Amino acid sequence: MVSAGLEILGLSLCVVGSLLVMVACGLPMWKVTAFIEANIVVAQTIWDGLWMSCVVQSTGQMQCKVHDSVLALSHDLQAARALTIISSVMGVLGLMVVIAGAQCTNCIRNEYVKARVVNAGGVIYIISGFFVLVPLCWMANNIISDFYNPQVPGAKKREIGAALYIGWAATALLLIGGSVLCCSCPSGGNAGYSVKYAPTKRATPNGDYDKRNYV
Repeated sequence: MVSAGLEILGLSLCVVGSLLVMVACGLPMWKVTAFIEANIVVAQTIWDGLWMSCVVQSTGQMQCKVHDSVLALSHDLQAARALTIISSVMGVLGLMVVIAGAQCTNCIRNEYVKARVVNAGGVIYIISGFFVLVPLCWMANNIISDFYNPQVPGAKKREIGAALYIGWAATALLLIGGSVLCCSCPSGGNAGYSVKYAPTKRATPNGDYDKRNYV
C-alpha cells in the first residue's frame, strides 16, 4: 500500500509538471518589456514568446503576431521550441509507461517487471525535466545579460516573464515526481525468493520413525 501511494504521488506530480510545461510552451510571456531609464511608455507592454509576440495596450486590448520564420528567431528561442516540445512528448510517454507498470493495473503480471517499468517511467520524467530546464536557464541568462549590457538600447531590454517561472515550477515537479517513481518501487521484493519445505518424516516398517529425521 505504501508503494502504491508513492506511485500515485509521484505520478500526480509528474502529470502536473507536464501540464505546466505545455502551458509554459504556449504562453507568449517568456520575455516582457522592461521599463527602465527613459523607457517610461506604459501605454503598451510587449510580450515575446516561443510562437508569437503580443502587444498589450493599457486599455486591455491585445494584438498578437505569430513568428513568420523559424530561422529568423534567435538561437535560444529555436532551442526552447524544440526542447519544450520534446519534453511535452516525453511527459505523455512517461505517463503511459507508468500506468502500464502501476500496481493498480494488470497490464503486466510479473511484479518485478512492473517495478522496473515504473522506474523507467520515472527516469523518462527526470529526463523530461532536464530538457525543459535547459532552455529556461539559457533564455534567462540571455535576458539578464542583455539587461545589464550597456550596449543594448533600453527599448530592447527585456525582463523574465511569467512563462519562465511556470517552467521552473514544472521542472521541479518533474524532477521530484520522477525521483519518487524511481525510489518508490520494490527492487524485486519477494519475487526472487523460493520457499523450501523440510522433508516429510517417514515411518519405518515397524512403526517407528527413522532416527535420521532427528539428526
